[in-house]
Amino acid sequence: MARSKSRSKYGWVYSPKKEPSPKIPESLKKLVQERFQEIIDNDLKPNCIHPPSPECRLMYLVDIFGKWYRNYFYICGTYKYENPLTDEESSSEHKFSRFEYVGGDRFNVAYMRHTEKFWEFMQDLTLEQCLEALQTIPHLRPF
Repeated sequence: MARSKSRSKYGWVYSPKKEPSPKIPESLKKLVQERFQEIIDNDLKPNCIHPPSPECRLMYLVDIFGKWYRNYFYICGTYKYENPLTDEESSSEHKFSRFEYVGGDRFNVAYMRHTEKFWEFMQDLTLEQCLEALQTIPHLRPF
């Protein structure tokens, strides 16, 4: 039986180049880190980190921190968890919220959904608006 050449159902599509991300000034990076660290130390850590209860020690939050990665500033947490079968303790890092630098003094804000993907829901905010959002919107805080 002779095989016939089958045509692919996929084709070539024009894909224009993405615009380069704006370069973040070092002074702004430092300012953002300092301002978010104040909120982390004075609000998030005291209100979100609790000692684990004896009956539920499977996974608990032990630290909250902020970090830069490319044009994004993340609010992250370190969770410790125990394997109930081996009683070994491990830790992992989870990201809660993301502040994307888009130029000038403006940021886009996103939170981590249950699908493990960020959902951008606020655009073009100033640094002050981002700080206020972190303090008032529960989606941006540790769960």
